[in-house]
Amino acid sequence: MKARALILFFVFGLFFGPTVAFASEVKEAALAADPVAEKRLQALSAELRCLVCQNQTIADSNAELAVDLRREIRGMIAADKSDKEIIDFMVVRYGDFVLYRPPVKGITLLLWGGPIALMLLGLFALIRYLRRRTTRIEAEDQPLTAAEASRAEALLKETDPK
Repeated sequence: MKARALILFFVFGLFFGPTVAFASEVKEAALAADPVAEKRLQALSAELRCLVCQNQTIADSNAELAVDLRREIRGMIAADKSDKEIIDFMVVRYGDFVLYRPPVKGITLLLWGGPIALMLLGLFALIRYLRRRTTRIEAEDQPLTAAEASRAEALLKETDPK
């Protein structure tokens, strides 16, 4: 009985699997034939981050998730959803991280202000280091006092075997 079910599953997948994939490709090709819809897809894809690559938009990425997200956007465009509705859907589903340029709000302040804060911290550390170094060099360049000079002479005489 299990063998028969497995054979039926295999035969069904063999004959009807390509049909389902073909229907999806025909739908995508029809949408791609519409230049306005394709332009909207490209614009929306440029606004969304690939969650796998993280440094690419889904328009630039070839990851499976990016392909799925583009397909999802195509479906929403075909369903006459507005750009705002599509973006809102993606944000609800994946969070603000899916936006390539996340909005400035409390939770993303570190993301927006972090690079500036790190640069200012580095500049502060550099200035502090340079000031301390200058002070240390100035202290080392002063001539020896008479007491220090006589002490240095005494130490040199102790170590000199002559």
